Amino acid sequence: MSAAPVIAAVDGSADSLRALDWALDAARRRAAPLRVVHVRQYAAWGQADVLVAAPPEAEGDPVLDEVRARIGGGAGEPAVEYIAVEGVPGAVLPELGTDAQLLVLGSRGRGGFASLLLGSNGLAAARDAECPVVVVPPPGREVHGEGPAETGPRVVVGLHADSPDEGVLAFAFAEAALRDARLQVIAAYPWPVQIWSAPGQPVPPLVEQDAVADETRVLAEGFLAPHRKRHPEVRADAEALPGDAAGRLVAASKDAELVVVGRHRRRLLAPARMMGSVTQAVLLHSASPVAVVPPAPPEE
Repeated sequence: MSAAPVIAAVDGSADSLRALDWALDAARRRAAPLRVVHVRQYAAWGQADVLVAAPPEAEGDPVLDEVRARIGGGAGEPAVEYIAVEGVPGAVLPELGTDAQLLVLGSRGRGGFASLLLGSNGLAAARDAECPVVVVPPPGREVHGEGPAETGPRVVVGLHADSPDEGVLAFAFAEAALRDARLQVIAAYPWPVQIWSAPGQPVPPLVEQDAVADETRVLAEGFLAPHRKRHPEVRADAEALPGDAAGRLVAASKDAELVVVGRHRRRLLAPARMMGSVTQAVLLHSASPVAVVPPAPPEE
């Protein structure tokens, strides 16, 4: 399907090996090569700002040797390339996505604290990489809320009805098509809306909740229309739900194949790359793998 590789970042940890399995499956679905990369951390005194990455040493890499034994290789498997580089993982990993169609890594690496929900390397990659980044959580993560009413493969995508990102929707539809899955589109709207006329004196909202929900649903359906036309095989169900978007997406992650969220577009007064609070909360708490999609380039 594409010559651009799917990249799996490994360090020998259990989380990275789960991410490797996910990346191998993604490469199969895309008919793409798999590139397995081990970034060997610089010593603490290394000058990371002078040299980001260096060629591997001549001797073998035990982490990659373990991965080779795990993958094996047989008929129908994607072509696999193994690369070891030295550098600062938080700087090297985002750069790996320059020529990749997907970068996959685990929630935490070998060097992270056990109490961390998301390691710094995963955070840096999801925030800075040029390609979509998939973060695979550890198994057994519990989420609150009811499970899906309908069984079967399902991809979840968050839709900001006020400022949707076409890149996020395009990725979600394509992923649902690859997985023969239903696409659950969650468009959350803030409710209840409180207006304060004086300290301690809230004023009831001037609009009814049903009207807000209907308007959100109409907007969502309009944004989905061109993607449905391109992917008629994908069933996409739009849901306009009140409350916190992050909470809704985390609850929907239960038994989902993937949750797709976007990254903030750069703005004049905020030129640095940012993920946004919703995306970060979903990364921290989702029970399923999360794909963070960079914003689509602005139209001329």
